[in-house]
Amino acid sequence: MTYKEYNRLAVIEYAKKWAFARNPKYYNFDPVGGDCTSFASQCIFAGSKKMNYTKEKGWYYINGNNKSPSWSGVEYLYQFLVNNRGIGPQGIETSQRYIELGDIVQISFDGEKFAHTLVVVSVENKFTLKGIKIACHTLDSFNKPMSEYSFQKIRYIHIEKVGESF
Repeated sequence: MTYKEYNRLAVIEYAKKWAFARNPKYYNFDPVGGDCTSFASQCIFAGSKKMNYTKEKGWYYINGNNKSPSWSGVEYLYQFLVNNRGIGPQGIETSQRYIELGDIVQISFDGEKFAHTLVVVSVENKFTLKGIKIACHTLDSFNKPMSEYSFQKIRYIHIEKVGESF
């Protein structure tokens, strides 16, 4: 497997451009449960430029009716990122102190099910939620402190690298 670096600045640029709008290349999932994970996937794609077209367990978007569950599903995105050892972005669940720009945050409002996906766009202080700023869709935001969210559980996914080819 060959690898390339995840382009974190491209993630931030994409998030800034589309945080308060919808890219017409992608279906807007707001009317059917929320667009947060699709937006996070779009940001990740901006930084990776690689999709994984493996049926069932891949991560890809062709159109609103032809996409992987991981493109727009909170838990499916998590499973893809932390288990992918093939083509596309590869990540690990980590603690708050190891996150970087372009990484992913997922939160659970009820303490049971993770239900919202956010993209890290600024890290002023890794040790406080106020110092970690995010972008997201559904509740459209850019540069919003994590401290402004009410949640029961949180997890961080650090994108380590991008698998290019076998």
